[in-house]
Amino acid sequence: MSKRFLTDVIIESTGMPASRAGALAADIIGAIRDEIISTGRFTLPEFGGFVVRETKARTALNPRTGEQVKVKAGATVKFKASPNLKQDAMAGLKKAKRKAARG
Repeated sequence: MSKRFLTDVIIESTGMPASRAGALAADIIGAIRDEIISTGRFTLPEFGGFVVRETKARTALNPRTGEQVKVKAGATVKFKASPNLKQDAMAGLKKAKRKAARG
């Protein structure tokens, strides 16, 4: 999903001018970002949640050279889909596979 996609959905559902819809989309994305930064998580019911997870320092292999490389500790944002989203996504996937098999 992109900011443009979100802007288009706002325009379609509200009839709002494109410039205002773009600003609203940016504000929504900014609010989600701020919530993740301040609390370490953000959840949308029926969709899923974003959680900040710490990563440990480790040694990895450079796939090109095979050389060992040290990776610093850090943080990443993980997404966990809600059970309803998983179920709906699986139903959509099965439907797409059946449609592809017929065509």
